[in-house]
Amino acid sequence: MPPLRIAVLVKGYPRLSETFIAQELLGLEARGLDLAIWSLRQPHDGAVHPMHRQIRAPVAYLPEYLYQAPLRVLRGALSALRRPGLLPLIGLAWRDLARDLTPNRGRRLGQALVLARELPAEIEHIHVHYLHTPASVARYAALLTGRSWSASAHAKDIWTTPDWELTEKLDDARLSFAVTCTAAGAARLRALSGNPERVSLVYHGLDLSRFPAPPESRPSRDGSDPADPLRVVTVGRAVAKKGFDDLLDALAALPPDLHWRLAHVGGGEALAALRQKAASLGLSQKVLFLGPKPQPEVVALLREADLFVLPAKPAPSGDRDGLPNVIMEAASQGLAVVATDFAGIPEFLRDGIEGRLVPPGDWGALSNAVNLLARDPAERARLAGAALDRLRAEFGAEAGFERVARLLKDAAGR
Repeated sequence: MPPLRIAVLVKGYPRLSETFIAQELLGLEARGLDLAIWSLRQPHDGAVHPMHRQIRAPVAYLPEYLYQAPLRVLRGALSALRRPGLLPLIGLAWRDLARDLTPNRGRRLGQALVLARELPAEIEHIHVHYLHTPASVARYAALLTGRSWSASAHAKDIWTTPDWELTEKLDDARLSFAVTCTAAGAARLRALSGNPERVSLVYHGLDLSRFPAPPESRPSRDGSDPADPLRVVTVGRAVAKKGFDDLLDALAALPPDLHWRLAHVGGGEALAALRQKAASLGLSQKVLFLGPKPQPEVVALLREADLFVLPAKPAPSGDRDGLPNVIMEAASQGLAVVATDFAGIPEFLRDGIEGRLVPPGDWGALSNAVNLLARDPAERARLAGAALDRLRAEFGAEAGFERVARLLKDAAGR
């Protein structure tokens, strides 16, 4: 029996910031699923992780802007005229547009027309990452072609998409299932859905087979030696929800007798503003902005560091994190973590047990937590060891791969 063919629709591919999607694709392929990747955007990072090169699935790109591919859009529209799902699609798209009169709504429809025409006939099911724009494209294409679809929800899509839109997507007759990666996210989606049993909590976890064993020991730096300062690392896109502005304020408030250096990895639209803020706080000689890096370079930094910090918080737009994979990556390398008691982070790290958690947005508490751990290598080692044990016992990726593979096989089989 040939393997079930499934289209996986993503915002952009490949993306350095979405290691959780890449590791899931590898995990699904290892479980016999025949995948084809469809991306709404071209890649912009300029680099890839090694695991992107291991993924066998072919990649196709939809027109990021419709005017860039008018013939593809026209062929998609003409093809739709022959499909029985056209009238229901027109009605759905019109209702969506009436409630959100933006150019993005028209782009979603155009991309769906292209996807519906160009999907090979042997594709039996569409699985999409993110419940906002990508899910609209998947939903429209599924309705037009008569296919089923499913969704993985993550963070921004859960917290910034209007309630009416989430409810209608979760209750769509062609939706087979939805999964999400934090208990808080699952609770929100279940509360909005008339079919809460469709929503499952599936942690991304971490595929530990892709990571080296943690260092056998770490230097006992305590920030007292200006020639050998404490090494602090943070990783993430420079966006409001990561809280890097709070981190800079916290570091600026550290006592002058504590010697430290910070390395930040990641791109993002706020990177220039963070550099400017670091300069205004007099931290330019202590903070290094490295830009986006492939995963092996990130892991190397984690192995050489003394402390990992990620002060996530709610963004003014309502955007928020889920459970950032990089926190688990830090734990995989035996690195102590200071983070915020927010979003999915406390589902993995418990304050005083596997890490130090402070209130989101409280840079004073963050500064105090960093100061105390910086001076206490033994406590860092204790927390890091407990986090690594919890990661191995409860947050490996294999169980999630198995669950999503089962759900996809059931959906495509129907």
